[in-house]
Amino acid sequence: MLLEVRDLHVEFGTREGVARAVNGVSYAVDAGETLAVLGESGSGKSVTAQAVMGILDSPPGRVTGGKVLFQGRDLLGLGEEERRRVRGADIAMIFQDALSSLNPVLSVGEQLGEMFTVHRGMPKKAARARAVELMERVRIPAARERVGDYPHQFSGGMRQRIMIAMALALEPALIIADEPTTALDVTVQAQVMDLLAELQREYDMGLILITHDLGVVADVADKIAVMYAGRIVETAPVHDVYKAPAHPYTRGLLDSVPRLDRKGRELYAIKGLPPNPTDIPPGCAFSPRCPLARDLCRTDTPPLYEVDGAGGTVRRSACHFWKEVLRG
Repeated sequence: MLLEVRDLHVEFGTREGVARAVNGVSYAVDAGETLAVLGESGSGKSVTAQAVMGILDSPPGRVTGGKVLFQGRDLLGLGEEERRRVRGADIAMIFQDALSSLNPVLSVGEQLGEMFTVHRGMPKKAARARAVELMERVRIPAARERVGDYPHQFSGGMRQRIMIAMALALEPALIIADEPTTALDVTVQAQVMDLLAELQREYDMGLILITHDLGVVADVADKIAVMYAGRIVETAPVHDVYKAPAHPYTRGLLDSVPRLDRKGRELYAIKGLPPNPTDIPPGCAFSPRCPLARDLCRTDTPPLYEVDGAGGTVRRSACHFWKEVLRG
C-alpha cells in the first residue's frame, strides 16, 4: 500500500472551543490508483490532506491521534526536517488557487527551477532547462519563450498546469490534488483532469483528488470516500456509488447534480447546514438534515458497516439504515 491513513484526528483551538475538524478518518491509496475524497466545504477533506503533508497551521491545528503510513513509514513520527524531504520528492500537493499559491514576484521558470536547485542541487542553467521541459510536458504553448513570464501573465488554466508541473517536478509517488479545477470553466476543467489522468498513468502515481464536484470524478476515480463533519461516511468503488449510494448524504450529493433527464424540475438541495465543528451533535452528525433519521440516529454514532457491492466488491456506509438507502 502506498499511503494508508488510519483513524486520523485533527483539532483546532478556537475562541468558541475545540473544533474537531477530522474525527477518525481512515482511507488508503495504492500506486496508480485514484481516490476521490468528496464532501461539502468544511467536511475535513483539505485538513486531512494538510495533516498528511505535514503543513497544518500549528497552532491552532494539531493532530491528536492516528497514523499516516507512507510506504509503511509513519509520517507523523518524523521530525520536521525529515518531513520536508518527503514533501515534493515523495508526496506533492496541487492547491486549488494557483494564483495565490504561486509567488507573484518570481517568474514561473524560477519557481519550477527552484525545485531542482534546492532538492537536487542542480545549477541554475540546468534547472531552467528542466523547467522548460516540465512546461512543455504539461502542454503550455511556447514554453521556452514563456519560462520568464510571471504568474499573472498566464490564464487560470495555464497557471493550474504550472502547479501540476511543480508537483511533478521530482516525480513523486503520490500527488494530492485539492480542488484542482475550482474557478475554471467546464472545458478547461476537462483538459486539466485529462492531463492529470495521463500523467498519472505515465508515472504510475497514486492520486488523491479532493473535490465537492461529483461530475469531475466520474471518469477518473477508482474509488470514492465521502466525508461529512470530519468523518468518512461512505467508501466504495466509483461505479457502485453512482449506481446505488449506500448513505443518505451521498444520495443527497448525487441528487444535487443537474441532470438532462430532469429538465424543468427544481434542483434538489440538502436541507440545513453542516454542523459547527465545535458543536457536533451526538449520534449521526447528518441526522439533523437526513430524511431517514430516527431516534437511533440521534443517539448512536453509526460505525462503518460493511456493504456488499457489485461483483462482490467491498464498500462501507456509516448509516444504521444503509439497506433502505440502497433500495432507494
